[in-house]
Formats: sequence, C-alpha cells, structure tokens
Amino acid sequence: MAIEVGDQIPDVTLRVLDEGGMPAPVQSGEMLGSGKVVLFAVPGAFTPGCSNVHLPGYIEGASELAGKGVDKIVCVSVNDAWTMNAWAQAQGAEGIEMAADGNGDFAEAMGLVMDGSGFGLGSRSRRYAAVIEDGTVTALEVEPAGAVDVSSCASILGKL
Repeated sequence: MAIEVGDQIPDVTLRVLDEGGMPAPVQSGEMLGSGKVVLFAVPGAFTPGCSNVHLPGYIEGASELAGKGVDKIVCVSVNDAWTMNAWAQAQGAEGIEMAADGNGDFAEAMGLVMDGSGFGLGSRSRRYAAVIEDGTVTALEVEPAGAVDVSSCASILGKL
C-alpha cells in the first residue's frame, strides 16, 4: 500500500557518500524527519526525464523553496551512492541532498515501486514528490508513467 498524506515517512537505510568517497548509511527517518523537507524521487539518475526536467527544476527552484520555508531538498533514486554523487556533480545540484536507495528498500517502504524491467531497469521508484513536515507527509504527488508534471518543483511550490 502506498504512503499517504498524514503518514509518517518510513525509516529505512539509504546511502550517501561520506567525505572519503565511500557509501555511508543514513536512516531515512533521520534525513527526512525534522523540519520542512521536499523529497522528490526519480526512476534513475542520468535518464532523460530526470536529467532534462525533474532535477533541473529543483535546482532552479531551490531558493524559491527555501523562501517558502523548506529546510531541505532531497532527491532519492534506486541507484548507488557513487552514481547519485556523479549525477549531482554533472547537474550542478549543490544544495540538494542526493540519497541512494540502491536496493529499492525505501521505494518498497513507500509503496511506490515501478517495474522498469521492460526498459532494462528492473524495480525502480515511481516518480513523485512529497512535502514532509517533521516526519509526516503533508503533500504527495505521484506521476503517471512517463510524466514529469505533478511532481515538478513548480507544482510543489504551489502546494506550499
């Protein structure tokens, strides 16, 4: 069952690169559980919709989100921490925390798994965005397959 507005964010292990360039565990409850957080999930780093539309929108809109009280912007994908870091560097995504959900545990806990096996991607996260306040989901927008609209930064700005 998919997470809904009013639910607590699941607490599972994600990975980020540490200062030594190695994947380090971080609990999603810790990363997303305090303050006002905008979380957006993408099916895959370096894929066209994610690289050309979704992430760039959040990069461009980061200061406007901060102006609306957002403390943190987090991007999560079923990729490894090295890939997420390389993607952030390639996109100039300073100020956006990149979280690797390499095994898809977070996507599973959110109830938002996508079957990308037809494209050679296996199980991935659906594309969505959420506003999370002190660990509670206050807004959630899940995209239909192939779209980047309701989970865009512009759409989430309208929810704040």
